[in-house]
Amino acid sequence: MNPLIVALRFGMILGLAAPFFSAGGDLAFHPAQEGFVFDTGVLRGELRAGGKSKGLSRVVHVPTGVVLDKSMGLAGHYRVFTAGRRHGTAAWDWASDARLTTDGRVEVRWPAQPDRPFELCATYVWAAPDALEVVTTVRAVTNLAGFESFLACYFNEAFTNSRVYVAAVPGMGKPGFLAATAEAGTWQVFPRDGAAMQLVRDGRWSIPPSPVDWVERPVLGKPLGIRHAPGHGITAVLMSAPEECFAVMTPHERESHYSLYLSLLGRDLKPGESARARARLWIARGLSEEAIVSEYERFLRSLQ
Repeated sequence: MNPLIVALRFGMILGLAAPFFSAGGDLAFHPAQEGFVFDTGVLRGELRAGGKSKGLSRVVHVPTGVVLDKSMGLAGHYRVFTAGRRHGTAAWDWASDARLTTDGRVEVRWPAQPDRPFELCATYVWAAPDALEVVTTVRAVTNLAGFESFLACYFNEAFTNSRVYVAAVPGMGKPGFLAATAEAGTWQVFPRDGAAMQLVRDGRWSIPPSPVDWVERPVLGKPLGIRHAPGHGITAVLMSAPEECFAVMTPHERESHYSLYLSLLGRDLKPGESARARARLWIARGLSEEAIVSEYERFLRSLQ
């Protein structure tokens, strides 16, 4: 990994780094005609393209020139659930307000509505030139049971390998990354525990459009999933904190969505109560599994 990127990431964890990156880019979003643009020197693209409530799109990995995303892009807020209920089709269909802060982050707000008794907010901020952090916050207007914000990433067809970090790899009996192979099922869920699986099975995923019948896989060792593009040597790593993410989901490796998801929160909330979930998307080359786990541990320390 580029030593400058390592140094910058370490500095930001300690709270020492300035928001700008001097090697051909900066760690800030900038206003565009509709939405925002970014160029960190490692990643370049758009946020909220066309002024819509969506995540990153037209994302280019600058060192290789590879376009990373397709379809609905990266780190977008997709389905939103409470127990047995789906709130609309997707958060990316809802009207939202967005503002650029003085330090270059973007704050998005979906206000509460009669059919959505909660306010949803998201903050997009660059943690490093190759790492985006998304903080999702919900504030309840009424009692919410099992509230879930489903964070979605759709990669291009080069990202053929999908793996999730489980507590015990079958046949090995120890933690590690497990491949989402086709023989295990089309749509696969790796839950945090049995209670998390109960949320998945409470009827929320049977509600159209596009209902999904998830196949249960081994429980998570860490809420940590990866999509790898072997032809380019690029790995996309999606992570969250154990108490803020109750499942990692993915279709099998070569299913046409080439996607990876986090089921965030999964909490009951009382009127006026708020909760947040933090996630990070890291894009890098030449990563070993050990390096990914080490970076995840640094991410957790940065949240403290």
